[in-house]
Amino acid sequence: MGESYAQILDRAVAGNRISSAEAVLLFDVPLLELGWAADACCRRLHPSATRTFLIGRNINYSNVCISGCAFCAFFRGGAHPEAYVLAIEKILEKVGEMVAAGGTEMLLQGGLHPELPLSWYMELFRAVAAAFPTVQIHALSPSEVTHLAQRETLATVAVLQCLQSAGLASIPGGGAEILVERVRSRISPRKCTAAQWLAVMREAHQLGMPTTATMMYGHIETLAERIEHLARLRALQDETGGFIGFIPWPFQPGNTPLARQLSRPPALGGDEFLRMLAISRLYLDNIPNLQSSWVTQGVKLGQMGLAFGANDLGSTMMEEHVVRAAGTVFTSNADELARCIRDMNFVPAQRTTTYQIVREWPTFCVTNVSMGASS
Repeated sequence: MGESYAQILDRAVAGNRISSAEAVLLFDVPLLELGWAADACCRRLHPSATRTFLIGRNINYSNVCISGCAFCAFFRGGAHPEAYVLAIEKILEKVGEMVAAGGTEMLLQGGLHPELPLSWYMELFRAVAAAFPTVQIHALSPSEVTHLAQRETLATVAVLQCLQSAGLASIPGGGAEILVERVRSRISPRKCTAAQWLAVMREAHQLGMPTTATMMYGHIETLAERIEHLARLRALQDETGGFIGFIPWPFQPGNTPLARQLSRPPALGGDEFLRMLAISRLYLDNIPNLQSSWVTQGVKLGQMGLAFGANDLGSTMMEEHVVRAAGTVFTSNADELARCIRDMNFVPAQRTTTYQIVREWPTFCVTNVSMGASS
């Protein structure tokens, strides 16, 4: 006779690894019991009262993309009147505004641009590193790295080495979606494969660059495929130890081709978001940090994630265009994120990309570090 879900939760809370089959069973566990177990796991991994957030800026340097993913409302073809590529001077201006607001991270992501060469990215990174030497350049997903390698006829590790020499410090986990080929072949057939995504992350880790990992769920994948995604991340983390954090978020269907293709577009509620956070914390026993995505869920639900296994509220971001293009618009700032943490009886602290504490956030502090549209 198999274990009860209570026994599975008890083993996870005690720090013992649960199997993929057991993780699938957790989708049927009462939400509050699941949350209790995930919170206990989080407190075991992060016993201090500190919970964190980052002040950074998400700069979408271009919306030109040849991938044409079905879940994306952001991309444009190169001849589209709304297509753009930001000038390096404009990006430096944006980074300067972020630094002036106390920020530490430039998150740079765009589409798979058919014409931008590797040298453009290297020039940009060198310019940012020279002008703002304390800023962490957290940039380019494995999909973008793979695309650059194909464009330049180079190995992906060679592309990473070039970018690292120019100032790239870490890689965000974008483009993961669901790391299962059945799913990727339907929603992003022109993007890198799951194996390629994992290979780029492995190479980055071997070069000493930490990375994050993500999952976009709630579209055509099965529950077992969500766990298969987590299993592939956990296996690579066992091998390299290079993932510093995990960020799951639900598919935002508004304005996307995929929503129009589905007979009944998904409408995931807050309970599903909290359940996926909790299961991620229970299953990913070797990835230290779990982020609650307020950008897709709103600040209040993001705050609730701190009771369901998350130890971090992510970035103030200052601007974001990909999720916004799908019709989801939530904004926040450092003071509000700190207040959310404090209201959950934790101590708020600003962190760096690699989860080093910059400072505890004072009780009374007025800032203007908010996310919003920019030119």
